[in-house]
Amino acid sequence: MANLSSAIDSVFWDHNLSSPQTLEGTARSVPGEPFPVDGARASRSHRIQQLSLLREGFPLGVIPAFAPSSDKRLGSFSLNSLLLSPSSSNWWAGLVGQFKPKKLFADIKTSISKAEEWDLQLFKDTTKHIVDKSLYSVGLWTQIALGSSSSLLLSAERLGDKKGIRKKLMFVHPLEKHDLTVEAAWPDLFLDHKGRFWDVPESLNFDFSSLAPETTGLQYRFGVHKSKGDPQQVNAAETSGDDAPASLFPGLCAKAAVSYKANRDLWRPKEKDDNTKEEEEDDDDDDDAPVFLPYDIRLKEPHAAVSGIVGSTLAAWITGRDTKRSPISADAFGSACCTFQKGRFSKLYGDLTRVDARVDVSSASALAKRIFHAIRRSSGSNKTDDDASGSPRLSLIFQQQVGPIVFKVDSQFQVGAGKYGAQMEDLIYSLNYSLRLLESGKVVAWYSPKRKEGMVELRVFEF
Repeated sequence: MANLSSAIDSVFWDHNLSSPQTLEGTARSVPGEPFPVDGARASRSHRIQQLSLLREGFPLGVIPAFAPSSDKRLGSFSLNSLLLSPSSSNWWAGLVGQFKPKKLFADIKTSISKAEEWDLQLFKDTTKHIVDKSLYSVGLWTQIALGSSSSLLLSAERLGDKKGIRKKLMFVHPLEKHDLTVEAAWPDLFLDHKGRFWDVPESLNFDFSSLAPETTGLQYRFGVHKSKGDPQQVNAAETSGDDAPASLFPGLCAKAAVSYKANRDLWRPKEKDDNTKEEEEDDDDDDDAPVFLPYDIRLKEPHAAVSGIVGSTLAAWITGRDTKRSPISADAFGSACCTFQKGRFSKLYGDLTRVDARVDVSSASALAKRIFHAIRRSSGSNKTDDDASGSPRLSLIFQQQVGPIVFKVDSQFQVGAGKYGAQMEDLIYSLNYSLRLLESGKVVAWYSPKRKEGMVELRVFEF
């Protein structure tokens, strides 16, 4: 099924989405906005861990990425590589470098075209272009094990086209049935549903959550978030004048959420008992057809299923109260999904066709308000509701195995908008190469036309 955990994760400030805007490869979703498209969800593994494995399959260990720059001359194309990765039994570190070649090639071409002859001055100009700091970005990560299960992750990165250093700290302490996480970032990068990036100068998160149920069960979370400084839009013109989402403004907020997820199979082939298997093996002794293990154990059975999640939230702004947000608020959210899969994803070609359709309601109160305003407009009122969370979202996910590669399309539509009653809001294309040895791991190359960015990731136990 499509990832229903996004419903409760999107309520808080620490839901990571994939983005090559930073070397870390992630940006936060904005709480209170519509749930992001399923394909935008970030990998569970750290970016530096991904690079250490991905470099084995790329020439010279260089992994490409696309992301718009604040300086248009730098272009979107970049090359990323893990330069150093020392480690010990309870500690590891990594140094990541990034290079954007477009501006370098353009400057060298201009210098050569203007030069009357190949002399020392041309060599000096070329060297000056090569050492241009804006072409290069560098990031340093280190993780320290604190005891048998706790860990502390520290990171710092400097982006060539931006001023200052991005710093981050994350403490993780897994419990038997819960996770405790503390994160701080200076600044923290957020991505809203319109595809705009926002830098919050200072962000601090404390989160305590129960483990997400695999199929059916209850999940609850409690978190405290503190932000300082006005959010600034990234890679935008100074005169854009766009208003930042209200939840990103300075303040201290405590929030709790609880959800219940359920899943029901409409159809799934029954597992055969041992006696039946032995009889079939005796009957099929002459059958030499090879039997393959599934590429992904989570996609090993054809089936049709429905699933859903409902939940509620309670938030209290302790400081930073203003007219854009209520001091105390409560709301409800929910998602419903229908899944159909054909094939066992074990053969080399054409053994997987999968379709997921999911309807999301990120705010029941905003939806009720939108319906009320629609009724009033039908009675002659001109009042409209501009709250984006009031419109349900329809997500359609299509996966098709083409040779050893799975082609995937993640799309999201805003219901009740546009000329035909639904308007496309987001779209992500991806190519997935599954790694059978990891049981449920794959290399994903995705591209988002809306954000004009893409990257290569390693994802484990995600589909």
